[in-house]
Amino acid sequence: LGEFSALVAAQALSFEDGLNLVYKRALAMQKACELNPSSMAAILNLDADIIDTICDEIDEIVVAANYNSPGQVVISGSDKGIEIAMEKMLAAGAKRAIKLPVGGAFHSPIMESAREELSIAINETHFIAPICPIFQNVNGKNNTNPETIRENLIKQLTNPVRWTLSVQNMIGYGAKTFVEVGPGAVLKGLINKIDRNVVTEVIS
Repeated sequence: LGEFSALVAAQALSFEDGLNLVYKRALAMQKACELNPSSMAAILNLDADIIDTICDEIDEIVVAANYNSPGQVVISGSDKGIEIAMEKMLAAGAKRAIKLPVGGAFHSPIMESAREELSIAINETHFIAPICPIFQNVNGKNNTNPETIRENLIKQLTNPVRWTLSVQNMIGYGAKTFVEVGPGAVLKGLINKIDRNVVTEVIS
């Protein structure tokens, strides 16, 4: 969701268009959740490669959805797939496997119907080149091309959020200070785990 805020802040997208897309995104994702009961779980202190392997071995829809920081990956999938995956990951050495109180399996193939619906709205929306590079979470790369930004926004609904890679690439690009805007300090904590040498602040 923050990617839309970033696009508005970087003037690639008007505030009105950004708000409209966020609204349509929410409705499309809610419908997808109602069609396919599903869930998510946070896996702590287990190598991401092991998590990916376990997900691939399960005969249910279950995938890594958020690579949040070293030692924290969120998985997403069918209710049955999540239950099986949590058991297997604890057996493989995960410190904890925590079911999340969310409405469905975001950033997974279960969101395909939402992706199709949102892609229409995104393709009808006017984007221009941002005033600074936008690091998009679907691949962690910086983009200024409006068409690439548009394509990545559509992919985001069914692909994992590569937050760790995004932050690492921003640091590599020269970012030294990260400011989290909003209630809480979840992202500040994740960034501190990714790289303790950068400055992190919170503005509530």
